[in-house]
Amino acid sequence: MLLDLDLEDGMRVLEIGSGSGWNAGLLAHRLGSASVATIEVDKALADTARDRLRSLGLRPRVIATDGANGYAVDGPYDRVVATCSVVRVPLAWIRQTVAGGRIVAPWATGWTRYGTVTLHVRPDGSASGRFRAGGAFMPMRAHRSKVEDVDDVLGDDEPQASATNVSPWWVASGDDSEADFAIGLRLPDVWHHWEQTPEDAPGVRTRLWVGDENGSSWATVDYDGCRLDEFVVRQSGPRRLWDEVEGAWSWWTLHGSPLPERFGLTVNTDGSHRVWLDEENEGWTI
Repeated sequence: MLLDLDLEDGMRVLEIGSGSGWNAGLLAHRLGSASVATIEVDKALADTARDRLRSLGLRPRVIATDGANGYAVDGPYDRVVATCSVVRVPLAWIRQTVAGGRIVAPWATGWTRYGTVTLHVRPDGSASGRFRAGGAFMPMRAHRSKVEDVDDVLGDDEPQASATNVSPWWVASGDDSEADFAIGLRLPDVWHHWEQTPEDAPGVRTRLWVGDENGSSWATVDYDGCRLDEFVVRQSGPRRLWDEVEGAWSWWTLHGSPLPERFGLTVNTDGSHRVWLDEENEGWTI
């Protein structure tokens, strides 16, 4: 990620997520302490990081505040780097970056935390760039899921039952990060959770739960421990989430199972986000 920043002497950098202070220390060593500001939402961590850095003779500005707002006092910056994953790039980061500057951030969706995006800020205040593989960080606090348990999405509606030939492991195994990444881009507000031998489902060895962030819809896909060519599906709510997941997976395979490097992101001046494959003039809003 530091290489992705493409640093040059004299540049000013804002880091989101001080943590232990390690990354800020590397930046201060490279550019000089006066050129680096680092934000940490946890005051205790910020204080500890500041003490560690000072013990090494490094004095970047360490601010205990919410990184989603950036830090305009020392801006504008030539580079912004986040050491926490984001589900959207805050407009504050873009507005506090000079035209031609870069923003490097780990990416997250409800489906997976995977991928890193490098955005180039344009003179009109928008930003655009491509993803690459790698990067799995704790989500920025304001970007964490509001659903804490699958019980949060269960309603009183009777679910509709069906069957599928699409294996749940094809779309949510964790072993195929590229598929997970693409499904997350197609369905950024949809999450999944695995459950082994659910108590309320005799004969089910493994269950995949799928839900949306607003808690209105859910689906399950059950494996009975025997058949790998057909799975029982239940869906409830206004959305048919498993159908959407199947559609996202089919879209990915029909486009040649593209790797993250073929995907890009554009953040418009109004804060809207658009993801695209290969060409920026195509894509979809997330």
